[in-house]
Amino acid sequence: MDGFGDGFGHGSGDGFIELDGVEKVFEVRRKAGFLRREKREVRAVDGLTFSVRRGEMVGYIGPNGAGKSTTIKMLTGILVPSGGRLRVAGIDPSRERTKLARRIGVVFGQRTTLWWDLPLRDSYALVRRMYRIPDDRYRANLDRCVELLDLGALLEVPVRQLSLGQRMRGDIAAALLHDPEVLYLDEPTIGLDVVSKARVRGFLREINAERGTTVLLTTHDLTDIEQLCRRVMVIDHGRLMYDGGLDGLHAVGESERTLVVDLERELPPITGVPGARTVRVEGPRQWLAFPATESAAPVVAAVADGYPLVDLSVREPAIEEVVAKLYADRSAL
Repeated sequence: MDGFGDGFGHGSGDGFIELDGVEKVFEVRRKAGFLRREKREVRAVDGLTFSVRRGEMVGYIGPNGAGKSTTIKMLTGILVPSGGRLRVAGIDPSRERTKLARRIGVVFGQRTTLWWDLPLRDSYALVRRMYRIPDDRYRANLDRCVELLDLGALLEVPVRQLSLGQRMRGDIAAALLHDPEVLYLDEPTIGLDVVSKARVRGFLREINAERGTTVLLTTHDLTDIEQLCRRVMVIDHGRLMYDGGLDGLHAVGESERTLVVDLERELPPITGVPGARTVRVEGPRQWLAFPATESAAPVVAAVADGYPLVDLSVREPAIEEVVAKLYADRSAL
């Protein structure tokens, strides 16, 4: 990692989740002529080494195709590593997948674990039977999930009739009914409105605080990471690029937030805002960039104090931009 980390137990051997030099290589055949095909290897994960302590909430981010989903599938036992050592709660996932399944919960983005034609309540009843959850524990967990995820009005609705955001909340509840010790989440707030996102984030904070559930979160929404995780790992081309705090990631990547300002009328570019610069102007709308490591509050206050303001919003930097800067820095070493 070339000094990018900040001592979060990387490869320390004391983790609840441990990877040591883990690799995953796929063999791909492609057409190389009229009747000939050639084989080539695709290295989806390339020597990953990290550990996650019990009870941590860790963001695991990177651009599409970086190796995030492949890592999660190896951690659940769906895929077998091509090399290296991997353990979750002391268990080798690929060798003892059934044993591990009782200790983990998984939400794979837009791939539901619910039964498509059954009402949500019936899907949960099947989950209870699959995991042999005691009745009192099942009722308590279901009631808690229904309350915190606002699922009461959806329990009798067939899964196929749920919106993406509703189904995502339903999948999160299903993954937690058996009290897993570790929860793998892939884009848990995708398709959710602002209120629902806040509800899901609050729910995840609660189960982490109350139950000590270990959470590994993959997302393209940096706000999820900011509000839930003290630690973030960045992966690209199957390699760990960064392991540390979010502020450190922004500092290394020199990333910027953008304040989008709608003024009452068209004006010259906004000036005199400490720490910010105007990067774009279109009529009464202006875009101001400022360091992602800094609070937006002083920038917003300065703009509101000096200009006729109608509306504003803050846009987070794209993960792809941060990773590209990390790569550029590494290439320059």
